[in-house]
Amino acid sequence: MNWLISDTWTIVIGSLCAVACALPGALLVLRRMSMMGDAISHTVLPGLAIAFLLTHSRAPLAMFIGAAVIGVATAFFIQGVQKLGKTESGASMGIVFTTLFAVGLVLMRQAVDHVDIDPDCVLYGAIETAGTTWQYITLLGVTAPRAVFVNGGAMVVNLVLIALLYKEFKISAFDPALATTLGISATLMHYLLMTMTAATAVAAFESVGSILVIAMFIVPPATAYLLTDRLAVMMVLSAVFGVLAAVFGHVAAIIVPPWFGFEGTSTAGMMAVVAGLLFALVWLASPRYGVLARMYHRLVMSMHVLCEDVMGLLYRLEELTDTQPATMPVADMTQALVARAWLVRRALGSLGRQRMIRRGDLGYVLTDAGRDQARQLVRSHRLWESYLAHYLRLPADHLHDPANRLEHAHELADKVDVALGRPETDPQGKTIPSRDNQ
Repeated sequence: MNWLISDTWTIVIGSLCAVACALPGALLVLRRMSMMGDAISHTVLPGLAIAFLLTHSRAPLAMFIGAAVIGVATAFFIQGVQKLGKTESGASMGIVFTTLFAVGLVLMRQAVDHVDIDPDCVLYGAIETAGTTWQYITLLGVTAPRAVFVNGGAMVVNLVLIALLYKEFKISAFDPALATTLGISATLMHYLLMTMTAATAVAAFESVGSILVIAMFIVPPATAYLLTDRLAVMMVLSAVFGVLAAVFGHVAAIIVPPWFGFEGTSTAGMMAVVAGLLFALVWLASPRYGVLARMYHRLVMSMHVLCEDVMGLLYRLEELTDTQPATMPVADMTQALVARAWLVRRALGSLGRQRMIRRGDLGYVLTDAGRDQARQLVRSHRLWESYLAHYLRLPADHLHDPANRLEHAHELADKVDVALGRPETDPQGKTIPSRDNQ
C-alpha cells in the first residue's frame, strides 16, 4: 500500500466531519429524530443552487448561507406540516425533504448550464481530493486543506455549544415539558439543534458528500446508544466510532478493491460501510442491548422458569399422592412440562447443583430446601388464580395458563395475598400454602 500525505489528510478530514456530525447526531438519536439529519442533508441542495443563481458565484460564504437557511427552514417546514397537516413526523419529513430535494435537482440542472456542478459530488463528495496540495490554504499561520478548517470549525462550534448548553440540551432531549417548567425554552433548543445540524451538514457537504454526512449523523450515535445510557458517554463514543469509521474506511478503500478486481472505490462510501459494520458488530455483541446478550438473558430466564416449574411439578405430585418425597422419572416430567428432554435434563442438573432436588431410586425428588422453594411457587400460582377469578371474573378453566406465567413474580405474591384478604383456598378448592411453612 503506497501511503501519501493526501491519505493522511483524507483521514483527518473524515474524522473531523465524523466528530462534528456525531455530536448533534447523538441528540437527534435520543429525540427519535435521526432522519432529520438525512432530511437536512438532502434539502441543502436547493439552498446551494439558489445561492448560486442569486449571486452567480460559488463563493463559500454565499453557498454556506444559502444552504444553512434552507436547512433550518426544513425543520420549520417539517414541524409545520406535522402540526397543520396532522401527519406523523416520519411522513412530514418524507413530504418536505423529497419535495425540496426535487426542487434542488431542478435548480441544479439550471445551474449546470452556467457552472461545473457535478451531481456525483453532491452524493459522494470529493474527500479523496480534499487533501491535495491545490486545496491548501493558510489560516493563523497553519497551512492545511481548506476542508480541515471548514470541518474542524464546525466541530469546534458544535463542541462549544454543547459544552455551554449541555444541561439545556439534555433536559430538552429527554423531557421537553420538564424543560419548559424549569424555564428552558424547549422550542429554542430544538431549533438551535436544527441550526447546528444544518450548519454541520453544509460544512461537510462539499468535501465528504451527502452519503457520508447522513451516515455520520446517524450510525455512530446509534452504535453508541447500544453501549450506554449516559448522554455524555454516548457523545464521546459516537465521536470515537465516527473516527474509527473514517480511519478504517479510508484504509479499506485502498486495500479492499484489488481483492475483488476493482481499481478503486469511493472513500466516503467505504467510510459509511465501515460505520455500518461497526454498528452491526455492536448490535450483536453489546453486553447489555446486543442480540447475543439478549439471547443469553432470555435463555437464563427460560431456564430459571423451567427449574421452578420442575420443583412445582414435584410439589404438586407430593400433594396428589400424599407422599413425601414423591418421585417422578425424567420422561414423565418432560411430558408433563411439555418441554424438550435436553432442557429438562439441564434444569435437573442445575437444581441438583443447587441441592434443590436429588436423584431417588425411581427418579428425582425434592430436598427440604427445594420443597420450601416449590411451596412458595405453588402459593404464588394459587394466589394469582384467586386474584384473576375475583377481580377479572375469569372462568375456572381460564385461570391456569395466565397464573402459570404470573407465578414466577414472587415479589408480588404477598401484595396479592393482602389484596384478597389472605384466602386459604384457590377457586378450585385447593389449599393455598402459607408463606412461613406452617
